[in-house]
Amino acid sequence: MDAATVVVGTIPPMAQAAAEARPDSAAEVLPSALSRSARDEAARALWDAHYAPLAGWAGHLVGDRDTAHDIASEAFTRMMSRWSRVKDPRGFLYVTATNLARDCWRRQQRDRRLNARLQLVTPMSSPPSDGSLRDLVDQLDERMRTPVLLHYYADMSISDVARALHRPEGTIKRSLSDARRVLLAWLEHEA
Repeated sequence: MDAATVVVGTIPPMAQAAAEARPDSAAEVLPSALSRSARDEAARALWDAHYAPLAGWAGHLVGDRDTAHDIASEAFTRMMSRWSRVKDPRGFLYVTATNLARDCWRRQQRDRRLNARLQLVTPMSSPPSDGSLRDLVDQLDERMRTPVLLHYYADMSISDVARALHRPEGTIKRSLSDARRVLLAWLEHEA
């Protein structure tokens, strides 16, 4: 088996000549020994030969097509970053994809546990007592509506609202004051 065959399954002419000229050299020519165009060609051939089966394998593991393509792409990215040290690209890709699928499973398991805990401790919000007031709040512009909803409906403190919206507390206080003024004017107009 020729050295470049180990890399991608085809031998670029320059690498074949180099391998034949040194029969006592290592049995494999690492990608770093190839010219830039030969490396690019080898990477392209590797992608063409292994991406679809790898994405299929990852899809079988995680059961989600989009996640499977993300895993296959990430496996190729990791392989390319270590390209000069990878002796068995196909093996590296499949082991990496399997490890990434395991990471995905662990992340999903953590998310399920977290959601279960949050459901136990998160109080259910009650519907507003006056539907017409909520409709008026929905008519406020975004600058005033979001602080009102967070402060009065989600029962967050002004400092918590300021942190959540990445605004100074004074700005939040001003937005709440403006919203109260606008809402009062609308309520007086309706009465």
